[in-house]
Amino acid sequence: MPTVQGNGIDIYYEVQGEGEPLVLIPYLAADQACYAFQVAEYAKHFTCFTVDLRGAGLCGKPEGTYTTELFAEDIAAFMDAASVERAHVVGLSLGAATGMWLAAKHPARVKSLSLHSAWDRTDPFMRVVLDGWRIMAQALDSVTDMVIKGIFPWCFTPELYASRPEYIDSLADFVRSRPMPPVDAFMRQSEAALTHDARDALGMIQAPTLITFGRHDIVTSTRFAEPLSTGIRGSEVTIFEDCAHAPIYENVEEFNGRTLAFLNRHSG
Repeated sequence: MPTVQGNGIDIYYEVQGEGEPLVLIPYLAADQACYAFQVAEYAKHFTCFTVDLRGAGLCGKPEGTYTTELFAEDIAAFMDAASVERAHVVGLSLGAATGMWLAAKHPARVKSLSLHSAWDRTDPFMRVVLDGWRIMAQALDSVTDMVIKGIFPWCFTPELYASRPEYIDSLADFVRSRPMPPVDAFMRQSEAALTHDARDALGMIQAPTLITFGRHDIVTSTRFAEPLSTGIRGSEVTIFEDCAHAPIYENVEEFNGRTLAFLNRHSG
């Protein structure tokens, strides 16, 4: 199992495919396998490095204060350790928050940037949602149960629950099969989401940037489209009309097709 030392922690990652490097950064509480439905397609065109974030998966989970800026330094250190000089960078939700700091602070390392279900800074509504997840994780004493019972309903539309209950069940089984973080590590990782504020960083992003949202996402809704697209010069916005917070699972074919088109357009 490939692990490198970077920024004072062990960082677990996996590699698949051939082509230009593509680094995929997970979302809150998830490990690198969360992009399984994307890597299957992306790896036909790119060398995909899926990386665990500090506090989750098989990555180090030290005490201390976690921030999205710290996560970005972890990814930069991973790229150094894995000899990835420059890469396309993809992140969803917390992974997107990390990616924008990486592109801002290490512009030479990021060839293109894909920000899915992203936000520029945590607002009062998002804080209430995150606080609810934190309370539920502590009450259940299980991050796995909290994700399935607490986060899933924000990630998927009511229509998906109604039309494909077996698919929701299979995603829940997938979560149960993964190395989920202990509650204390989740609390540190979610604190990074609570304190995220990258407004000053957006103007430093030089890479071609794709920003996507699910039309029915409430957590990181299209209310964040204007500040992100205005802040990041030359960025483009895509909306997945039938999805909530997780288009990577709700409409895999459309998500992969449209995001891969952007990546291919900026490769070479």
